[in-house]
Amino acid sequence: MASETLLFERADGIARITLNRPDKLNSFNTEMHEALRDVLAQVQADKSLRVLVLTGAGRAFCAGQDLGDSAVTPGDAAVDLGASIDKYYGPLVLALRRLPMPVICAVNGVAAGAGANLPLACDIVLAARSASFVEVFCKLGLIPDTGGTYFLPRLLGSARATALAMLGDKLSAEQAAAWGLIWQCVDDEQLAAETDKLARHFAQAPTLGLARTKQALQASGLNTLEAQLDLERDHMRELGHSADYREGVAAFMARRAPQFVGA
Repeated sequence: MASETLLFERADGIARITLNRPDKLNSFNTEMHEALRDVLAQVQADKSLRVLVLTGAGRAFCAGQDLGDSAVTPGDAAVDLGASIDKYYGPLVLALRRLPMPVICAVNGVAAGAGANLPLACDIVLAARSASFVEVFCKLGLIPDTGGTYFLPRLLGSARATALAMLGDKLSAEQAAAWGLIWQCVDDEQLAAETDKLARHFAQAPTLGLARTKQALQASGLNTLEAQLDLERDHMRELGHSADYREGVAAFMARRAPQFVGA
């Protein structure tokens, strides 16, 4: 990975990606987009990995799009913002959703614009108490992107989603947790430890079963009950032949801790 805009490490089944433009509040430019795309492809291909952690360096998680990037700066010619959705933000959201492992997002500071919605594409979101979420799009004459118009009403309901999107008010991490936008708000000094604890838990968990759980939950919003029951049957049929299911049952019967291999 020939970019300083991201930090990437992997060890003990855990992949860790850190957005690394702290002087720009980790806002996205073309280089960071492309580096993140390449790293996520590596995570997808590495069968030894069982959980991904995404966070930001410095005092922010991500301030969204870097408006100084020439690709999105209005000039004499009209700017095609839709092109950046097609090329970068849309594929990024889908890549996170499709990873066959849990994705943890640790929001360590301000999360604004695309940076407020990127965590919602992850599976479990922890936020520092000082963190905040801001849908700034309305102040620029835009709409919430990076899946914002999809995730917000599903997580918050229509009234709260509409107010956040149209007013652009800051939502504290504590309120975000109370409303169900994120999983948990923790004290700032505990964020790293709590994130690491969760990552290590998932690195020892039955990864295939968690991947199918993730897929089933994502499908449920568009499925009928009958279709969802069929999906559950198909996944259970597959998982019933897995090594982790055999180990889980054996460990339960022997009253010992299971040693899952993730398959």
